[in-house]
Amino acid sequence: MNKKLLSESDIKEKYITPAIINAGWNEHTQIIREYAITAGRIWVKGKLTARGKKLFADYVLYISGIPVAIIEAKDNNHSLNSGIQQALKYSDLMDIPFVFSSNGDGFYFHDKTITSGNIEINLALEDFPTADFLWKKYKKFKEIETEIEEKIILQDYFSDSNRKPRYYQQIAINRTVEAVAKGQDRILLVMATGTGKTYTAFQIAYRLFKSKSKRKILFLADRTALVDQTLRGDFRHFKDAMTIIKKKVINVDGKDVLVANNKRGIDNADKAFDIFLGLYQGLSNSNPEIPDAFKDFSRNYFDLIIVDECHRGSAKEDSKWREILEYFNTATHIGLTATPKETKEISNIHYFGEPLYTYSLKQGIDDGFLAPYKVVKVTLDIDADGWRPPQGFTDKDGNPVEDRIYNTKDFDKNIVVENRRKLVANKITEFLKLNNRFDKTIVFCVDIEHAEGMRSALANVNTDLVKENSKYVMQITGDNEEGKRELDNFINPSEKYPVIAVTSKLMTTGVDAQTCKLIVLDSNIGSITEFKQIIGRGTRINEEYGKTYFTIMDFRNVTNHFADPDFDGNPVSIIEIEGDDTIVITDPPTTGPIDDPDFPEPDYPEITDPEGGEGPKPKPIKKIIQGVDVKIINERIQYLGPDGKIITESLIDYTKKNIGKQYKTLDSFLQAWNNADKKKIIIEELEEKGIFFEALKEEVGLEFDPFDLVCHVAFDMPALSRKDRANNVKKRNYFTRYSEKAQTILSNLLDKYADDGVLTIESLEVLKLKPINELGTPVELIKAFGGKPQYELAIKELEEELYKEA
Repeated sequence: MNKKLLSESDIKEKYITPAIINAGWNEHTQIIREYAITAGRIWVKGKLTARGKKLFADYVLYISGIPVAIIEAKDNNHSLNSGIQQALKYSDLMDIPFVFSSNGDGFYFHDKTITSGNIEINLALEDFPTADFLWKKYKKFKEIETEIEEKIILQDYFSDSNRKPRYYQQIAINRTVEAVAKGQDRILLVMATGTGKTYTAFQIAYRLFKSKSKRKILFLADRTALVDQTLRGDFRHFKDAMTIIKKKVINVDGKDVLVANNKRGIDNADKAFDIFLGLYQGLSNSNPEIPDAFKDFSRNYFDLIIVDECHRGSAKEDSKWREILEYFNTATHIGLTATPKETKEISNIHYFGEPLYTYSLKQGIDDGFLAPYKVVKVTLDIDADGWRPPQGFTDKDGNPVEDRIYNTKDFDKNIVVENRRKLVANKITEFLKLNNRFDKTIVFCVDIEHAEGMRSALANVNTDLVKENSKYVMQITGDNEEGKRELDNFINPSEKYPVIAVTSKLMTTGVDAQTCKLIVLDSNIGSITEFKQIIGRGTRINEEYGKTYFTIMDFRNVTNHFADPDFDGNPVSIIEIEGDDTIVITDPPTTGPIDDPDFPEPDYPEITDPEGGEGPKPKPIKKIIQGVDVKIINERIQYLGPDGKIITESLIDYTKKNIGKQYKTLDSFLQAWNNADKKKIIIEELEEKGIFFEALKEEVGLEFDPFDLVCHVAFDMPALSRKDRANNVKKRNYFTRYSEKAQTILSNLLDKYADDGVLTIESLEVLKLKPINELGTPVELIKAFGGKPQYELAIKELEEELYKEA
């Protein structure tokens, strides 16, 4: 058989797969073919979205859940090593040490564990390495030295046919289990919101528990919602081995006191459990006269503590939360966060060490696991210019208003400008009406009073829907029991109400709002940590419910944080250790704000509020101002570029610059356009480089197709509308070479082009659309041209006629 005539699929089936199996690899448990590494980035096109290409590995070879080898296959017209660079790219992404390329003649082997000698060699088909051979090399490379370490590391994952770990979760899980097996007792994992930190934590806990290296495990959080989500989520698989540490009431000196439901008064009941879910607040007593409840456990009771959202209280050295961790200092501590906190006073890295693994927001969006976003920035005149009361101006209660300039930092914190709140509510409602009034929305406010007022303002401009159901808009804050009870319904994709959640701090962290499509920022957020947490409320994808991207509506210029160098990427440690106990505190970077004193991060309560973040507090006294005209002076839409940064220049300038990178001259673009078998290829290439054709059409204000948009915007050429191009073709008497029926089909296709653009006529699906489908079935219509090749040639010639004048 001539290998040169075989497809890549045939080469894999006849040569590569048998060679791997003959080397002793188990086809069902160790070999995964066509492994989808990424999901394909989501590209936003106006109100529509499309998936980019997924990255696929032809083969990934596993040993007990650990990916050790990757193989890229090519057909036999390629050389043996032609796929090695592609395979190396995938192996870098997946943390895989052994890399192979094959064309069916043998294997080209790149060994990342080699420190000297040839790092790449040729292997015959029959010489493909066995699993034992690669595992021995892997152990030496990873310095796995004892049988106990090996046993822990080889412990299987929890098997769930409905869910498999993604590549980055595998890396986080495997690196952590490996580190624990080697005795590392402080570990930090940094994973962007929406990337499955809890699932990752569960698999780590499961493998360590099943290997018997960690028998008593505590999952520690600071909000009830986080514990509840964990209980109902992946940790439910622990079943009867798990309990929640709850508070109980005991009588101390004639007074009822809340304490943790652990060994105090329970005797041996808790000893039957191995996995504990608990709040910091559930392990501490606010009454200083009563010993802290966590001390009812012995200091070495827990073997492993997983700290969820560890950027919060546990990052602070003098916090009560840190005291709990220090008490259980013999346990292994694993910190999970999307936003490690590094300031002069607070450091996750100082406590946990450098992150063992980081999976960033940018990477998650690039891979297609997180939703991209666009930003609508709305500037109000009194925010931009400030507001100074006229002489003798009084507030709503008749009290004089201090004569000074009030600005964004004052509004809704010190003074309430009622018309400002009404304008914000109107703008939010206007946006929802243009899109979908039932898109889940979170509005972040300055404080609880502001949230109350904004809920009222939104209710008043959505009277029709509030009348239909009063839960259309709800205040969900720490002091509002009715609102907190609706939090689960808000985050449940199948529940219609509430639609708009108005909050201040309660929903900044850990709220799994899968279908949130609009995040409104009307709060002075000075902390990059809080900003990233808030953005994370929208990054989850739920394609079943149509959630593939989200919009940020910014009223306070908060999205300037996108320009902060610390917005994404690896955290920078500010607290460093020198010698045994000398702490050197360096200044934060001067290139962007870390903690702006004008906008301090909220001071979260120390174990006093069972919900964490917001509790009953006295309402601040604010001056309520009436009769001040407030106007929108600027509104701008910004987009997330392919480099992960927000496009801050005009869309036209941005497009011109980006197209210029791909096509230096008009001639080079025209040549590529005319030579393309399908224009779809050129359009998709440009879209993948961040060209937003639908948004550009709105900016230009005319129904140009992509070709004319490129020529007009990038090369300053005059442009024609689709309708004009279609009419020009009809005038040329171009159809006469075809049969009468074919002429009718082409005329209808021109009309379709005028209505919908070139991508529509390039798809065979167009033959199923009215009125073309009234001329016959797709098969009959193609036969009018003599067959499919002739039909495709006719479409290509039609496109040449459409763009002939350019």
